[in-house]
Amino acid sequence: MILPSKKLWEILVPKYSNQGLEYNLDYHHKWDEQVRKITGGMTILRTAKGQWVNPKGITFIEEMIPVRIYCNKKNINKIIDFTIKYYNQEAIFAYRVGDEVIIKRRTFKNPNFK
Repeated sequence: MILPSKKLWEILVPKYSNQGLEYNLDYHHKWDEQVRKITGGMTILRTAKGQWVNPKGITFIEEMIPVRIYCNKKNINKIIDFTIKYYNQEAIFAYRVGDEVIIKRRTFKNPNFK
């Protein structure tokens, strides 16, 4: 069986609701928990400010939280779908950061043995 290859993705998570209320940390932590169940982990970056125009020509200026996730395309699509519903968004922006990801794990050796 060939497994879908994993890539490094970034998704922009809203900091505020459509009504302008800031989501509390517990609300974000529940999103984090769901993403961890799908992928095993993520890297949450500092808040970024963005502006975008929707198809109706309305400009949105908002703060977002960039989150990097190492997963396959099927899982990033699951996360996008979940995020749109969870945060009640018109759209969610996610993009591939990189194709080549290197993960090295430390090998633990007892320093008393040579």
